[in-house]
Amino acid sequence: MIAAASLTALSALSACSSSGGKPEDDALVRADAARATVPTTALTAAATSANAFGLDVFHAVADGRADNVMVSPTSLATALAMLMPGAKGQTAAEIAKTLHTSLPADQFAAALGALNSATVQRTLADKADMQQFDTAWTQKGYDIQQPYLKTLAAAFDTGIHETDFQRAPEAARQMINKTVQDQTNGLIKDLFGPGSLDASTRLALTDALYFKAKWAAEFKKGDTADKPFHLLGGSTHNVPMMSDSHEYGYAEGDGWQYAELPYQKEHMAMGVLLPAADTFDTFRKSLTADRLASITGSLSDTKVDLELPKFTFDTDLQLNKALMSLGMTSAFDSDTADLSGIPAKPEKLAVTTVVQKTHVAVDEEGTTAAAASGVAIGTAGAAEPHKPAVMHVDHPFLFLIRDTVSGQILFLGQVTDPQG
Repeated sequence: MIAAASLTALSALSACSSSGGKPEDDALVRADAARATVPTTALTAAATSANAFGLDVFHAVADGRADNVMVSPTSLATALAMLMPGAKGQTAAEIAKTLHTSLPADQFAAALGALNSATVQRTLADKADMQQFDTAWTQKGYDIQQPYLKTLAAAFDTGIHETDFQRAPEAARQMINKTVQDQTNGLIKDLFGPGSLDASTRLALTDALYFKAKWAAEFKKGDTADKPFHLLGGSTHNVPMMSDSHEYGYAEGDGWQYAELPYQKEHMAMGVLLPAADTFDTFRKSLTADRLASITGSLSDTKVDLELPKFTFDTDLQLNKALMSLGMTSAFDSDTADLSGIPAKPEKLAVTTVVQKTHVAVDEEGTTAAAASGVAIGTAGAAEPHKPAVMHVDHPFLFLIRDTVSGQILFLGQVTDPQG
């Protein structure tokens, strides 16, 4: 089913865009390339790789933090999948290793593009709202190699929009940020901060993801009541706690509980992973992609007496150091970076910044979540069972939003304080 959906799904992206979601195409540079056909084995491999990468990034930014954090593995992996076909040599090898993929760059890009588009199609068919846009921006008049343009077209159904970083970098930054804001229905603002794009910028890559869905079984607002939530430091305060007794996919093990709350039509779901009290930090550090896959693969339908806090928060991440800590080092170093697969005329390029912003809101009706990831490339060096289970989520927990068909994780986060 994934393979069948992948052949046509990205054509649905423009149909599900919000007004102003795509930039004007009068300065679009694009190769004439048919959408890639992707075998099921590559789709499965790409989903597994993106999930493992997402866990790595989550650990890199969340371990040791006591505040709320969310990342989008799908969005960031997609942005790097747009970059990787332009990388060569050691730089390409490091990006591939960081992404946990052994697929050639063009095949990984095609597989991830097909996965994303299939998820969009399933979500839209479920009467939920999902949008994902992959957009590239280059300096006006800057020639790009045809193989790189063909990969963008075949994998993501996109080309490269021209702007003027050299003469008007601030205007270019604002235009890119405004496009991302439109693509996420206003939830992600100022993706690229002041000064992050300048006259040395040659290429900017963005992935914007928006998701809004209602629960298959909504919580009754009248059952929401203020109840205590125990913070990491040992203090407690009252938060609006939703409650219901319903049949969910459920699993439990030594020191943890997991419940999966489906959205309408049940192709998408939010998983809530609750470590035992006072073990949050230890459990978080021990969580691997394989262990998470084992947990999500061991669900059984169980009636659960569930209490879950309402929560809303935003995360703003600068990811250069996190990615370098995962082994992607040469891409950020102007002396060692090899992005020679991008410019048609030889020029030394390096990644200058990688950023991601996310937003999530969970209430009685469902979930709204958004993410945007940005990669800037320039000529400068880089900157830095029968009885109901009882699951009362009254202390810090982890959560994820995933496609239950492919297993691909769209969002992954932790809530240490539902009030932010």
